[in-house]
Amino acid sequence: MSSLMSISFVIFCIASIVMILASLLSKKALTDREKSSPFECGFDPMNSSRLPFSIRFFLIAIIFLIFDVEIALILPMIMVIKFSNMIMWSMTSLIFIFILLVGLYHEWNQGALNWSS
Repeated sequence: MSSLMSISFVIFCIASIVMILASLLSKKALTDREKSSPFECGFDPMNSSRLPFSIRFFLIAIIFLIFDVEIALILPMIMVIKFSNMIMWSMTSLIFIFILLVGLYHEWNQGALNWSS
C-alpha cells in the first residue's frame, strides 16, 4: 500500500512539474487588432463577425447534459435488479435519485431553470 502511495505521489509531482514548465515555456500569443478581425479582402469588416451568445441557453444545455448522463446511469440499474441484493439495490437507487433531486432543487432554487427571466 505504501509503495502504491509513493508511486502515485511521484507521478503527481512529475505531472505537476510538466504542467508548470509547459505554462512557463509556452509562447504567449499577443492579441492584435488585425489578427483578431475577420479577413474581408483587405477591407475593414462591414459588421461584427461575432454573434451574440445566450449564456442562459448555454446553462440550460449544460444542465440538460448533466441530467441526461445521470439518466443513462440509472437505466442499467433496472437490468441489475435480478442479480443483486434487493436491500442494497434499493438503498443505492434511493441515494442516487435523492442526489439527483437535490441537484434539481438547487438549480431550481438558483433560478437556472427560469427561461423567461
